Amino acid sequence: MLRELLLAGLIMATGLTIAGMGTHLYQGFAKTQAMLRYDGKTFLHTLGHLAMSFVCGPYIMLQMGWKSDRNGTLSLTLALVAAFVAFGWAFVTGLIFVGSYFAVVA
Repeated sequence: MLRELLLAGLIMATGLTIAGMGTHLYQGFAKTQAMLRYDGKTFLHTLGHLAMSFVCGPYIMLQMGWKSDRNGTLSLTLALVAAFVAFGWAFVTGLIFVGSYFAVVA
């Protein structure tokens, strides 16, 4: 049972690492803030924003959870919900990338 737990942690860590790397690369190359969106000037821009939102979504969700309220405090509920969603999303993203790696290499 410990092996399955460690494997799930490895997959989540891989997904979160890829999400963080993708977010910083997107912000560096596009010179704009990465955010969850599906709008675009053309259909190709819309598909690009959807792909970026899917890959970079866990990291963006974690950043959204650390935003402070109007009075400057951190909402514990918002941070926990954002972390729960982000790590679940990171598992799916990591599963896709790890599965793709093993399908190509192995």
